[in-house]
Amino acid sequence: MSPFKAYLIDQDENRKVVSRMATLAPEQLDDGEVTIRVHYSSINYKDALAATGAGKIIRRFPCVGGIDLSGEVVDSTDARFRVGDKVIATSFDIGVAHHGGYAEYARVPAGWVVPLPAGLDLFEAMALGTAGFTAALGVVRMEDNGLAPANGPVIVTGATGGVGGLAIDMLAQLGYHVVALTGKASEGDYLRELGAAEVKLRSEIDFDKVRPLEAAQWAGAVDNVGGQILHWVLATMQQAGTVASIGNAASFNINTTVFPFILRGVSLLGIDSGYMGFPTRQRVWDRLATDLKPRHLAKVTRTIDFDALPGAFDDFIQGRIKGRTVVRIGA
Repeated sequence: MSPFKAYLIDQDENRKVVSRMATLAPEQLDDGEVTIRVHYSSINYKDALAATGAGKIIRRFPCVGGIDLSGEVVDSTDARFRVGDKVIATSFDIGVAHHGGYAEYARVPAGWVVPLPAGLDLFEAMALGTAGFTAALGVVRMEDNGLAPANGPVIVTGATGGVGGLAIDMLAQLGYHVVALTGKASEGDYLRELGAAEVKLRSEIDFDKVRPLEAAQWAGAVDNVGGQILHWVLATMQQAGTVASIGNAASFNINTTVFPFILRGVSLLGIDSGYMGFPTRQRVWDRLATDLKPRHLAKVTRTIDFDALPGAFDDFIQGRIKGRTVVRIGA
């Protein structure tokens, strides 16, 4: 294996985060049983926080960024993987404490690697990435908790984000009546194209006046936002409704009461896509290749070349991005 290109996140002498394209030698790869020639990665909000230093994401410097990668095995000491196998690796410590997907090669523990399921190619796997896995895990967890289309409507908050848009698409094709909650009035047509039956604007809600229980509306909810919006979601759930808590785009705090839980039997499910292990991880990826594969994946995805990566993060930090961004590494 020759020296290869990577996007390295480091600190300067003042402990300020600095990121740059670099050339790494094969011996600089981290430990692991599976070495992968990376074809694609993606950009998540978490990646932008890590690369810019806007969030305290990186736990080890220097570190190659990119929490997602897909590619082809070039070396393996684990019997489950052979040279030439197409694989996916997302989450765990990838891109935050272990060299990640923004490199032409990656070496990771075998326990972090998922064989590419039939029904997905390497590009589609990264169009989904952590965002798609997270959305699908939320849907699967809610189904396991009793959610079904006949129960009533499902609301998705932070609807124009990567997780939100994919969740809308997945739920709609399963037959749910999906309501998209967004602060972006201009994106109504886009959200309907993804499958939203209704679009609700955040400006329609006075969050400061939300009571502990409001009129029951939702059988299910996928919340990407946290804070006041999650409080409102919980207050408006139907009896035995289920909420998947996925993100904290607005706030990691929540000021609520126990009433939704003890008077309506609402379930609040924490969705930990980062460290969810097997067999659930494989089960979710298998669903993503079959009945949960979004119908409009191409519509929510744009592709950039590896060399364009350094200039792509600011749009994420400034909230100017909708949908998913795939990074073409070595395809």
